[in-house]
Amino acid sequence: MQPSRLKMQKVDMAANAAALAAVLAAQPDEVQARYDARNPAATIAFFGIEPGMTVAEALPGGGWYSKILMPYLGTEGTFAGAHYPDDLWSRFGFGEEWAAKRVESTAKWPEQVTEWGVENSPAVASYKLTEMPVELEGTMDAVLFIRALHNLNRFNADAGYMDDTLAEAFKALKPGGIVGVVQHRAPEANGDDWASGANGYLKQSAVIAAFESAGFELVESSELNANAKDMPTEDDFVWRLPPGLNGTEEGSTERDAVVAIGESDRMTLKFKKPA
Repeated sequence: MQPSRLKMQKVDMAANAAALAAVLAAQPDEVQARYDARNPAATIAFFGIEPGMTVAEALPGGGWYSKILMPYLGTEGTFAGAHYPDDLWSRFGFGEEWAAKRVESTAKWPEQVTEWGVENSPAVASYKLTEMPVELEGTMDAVLFIRALHNLNRFNADAGYMDDTLAEAFKALKPGGIVGVVQHRAPEANGDDWASGANGYLKQSAVIAAFESAGFELVESSELNANAKDMPTEDDFVWRLPPGLNGTEEGSTERDAVVAIGESDRMTLKFKKPA
């Protein structure tokens, strides 16, 4: 690389880092309180996300990451929310009324984004993970799966949700486009049935194999979201940990123990669609 080009690249990286830092500093205190566990600055930089890109986020939900990504992408960018297909919700077993509310919330997601009032917002799109509109094919610079794969994998045998999602992500990306994964990580020694996603965890080896089978190439892995204190047994599930703290009572020694662990151990993987 020519020295002048290298210098320009360093300037661009510094400018991007400053822009992201400004966005992060503007987030509410309750969002910033989770930066140590979620490492958004380092994670976004690791995936190579830059202002002006077209980026899809799987399961944007209430917008923890979305509200960071959107102002960072800026008015020259595009942000797409990619949601569960409607028929997946009923498979959780919480009843049809519960599932119907989730389907309704998904349908109203573009309206919710408008209500967030994000300044310098990019163009916004919305689609189902397994049903991407034809007009979005080949337009994405990056697709992000941040703690979003376990239920797709959990129900894959029922309806091919994981397989279809990865196939759609492949079609969505430009040649050379990036997939970023942050996912609760299961110990490789634990059983495959336990690590199917039903307990929130997936094995890193299984995630890599799934993406490679879908045609992606693994670019790099990182331990930036790792937590060595989280060593789940086959009696554990990820929601026992912060912020959920399910299954323990406030003030109990069991609650103190899981709080001391912190948030889950997470793999961080960067894949690309071959150019």
